[in-house]
Amino acid sequence: MTATRVTRHVEHCMGTVFSFAIADDGDWTEPLARAVAWLHHVDATFSTYRDDSAISRLRRGQVVQDPLVDEVLELCERYESETGGAFSANLPDGLDPSGLVKGWAIERASDLLREHGSRNHAVGGGGDMQLAGEPEPGRPWRVGIADPFDSSRVLTTVEGRDLAVATSGTAERGLHIVDPRTGQPAQGFASVTVTGPTLTRVDVAATAAFVLGAEGAAWLQEQGLHGIFVDLHGTLTRTH
Repeated sequence: MTATRVTRHVEHCMGTVFSFAIADDGDWTEPLARAVAWLHHVDATFSTYRDDSAISRLRRGQVVQDPLVDEVLELCERYESETGGAFSANLPDGLDPSGLVKGWAIERASDLLREHGSRNHAVGGGGDMQLAGEPEPGRPWRVGIADPFDSSRVLTTVEGRDLAVATSGTAERGLHIVDPRTGQPAQGFASVTVTGPTLTRVDVAATAAFVLGAEGAAWLQEQGLHGIFVDLHGTLTRTH
């Protein structure tokens, strides 16, 4: 059997690195270009670091009419309700949907590749991944979960087909995850990884579970999602 040629691409965007691996034969130049352009469009629309972005203009009280902004803010409101306020776009320093945008953008990039005929690919960015199909016939995708205290070390792996994986933690950016209910940094865990079918949902769920602390595992189980928790002593536990 001839091995499938994997088309790969790496793109710097949103202050992080995005990766594409398409495990389908063919020329993927144009679909990849569209997916990359989509990511940059999302960054230009939602970046809180760009004065001309739609979100920055909204934060200044200006009127913004943009269907993508409406969609994202509606999703944020829905997830704020579903998480009991553990996830919110309304933070102490103002409107900031960043906790949803990256996962949502990656999931949409995966959808775009599917629309162009790809059934087997991985799209990732900043530790979050949307996986479709498999990297080669008969073998699932495998994703390493980094040790939040030593990023060069893989603590464990998850594997599957048509799977999303998202991690929230302090490894890269310190105490940056704020509990919207208190306005204070959440500090119960070093990292929380969540797996499920769609990245927008598991990305939000990873943030919410991190904020919920000791209550996070039970909440994930209620949502039908799987979690991997690493506490402040480096101990790993999984939900069942």
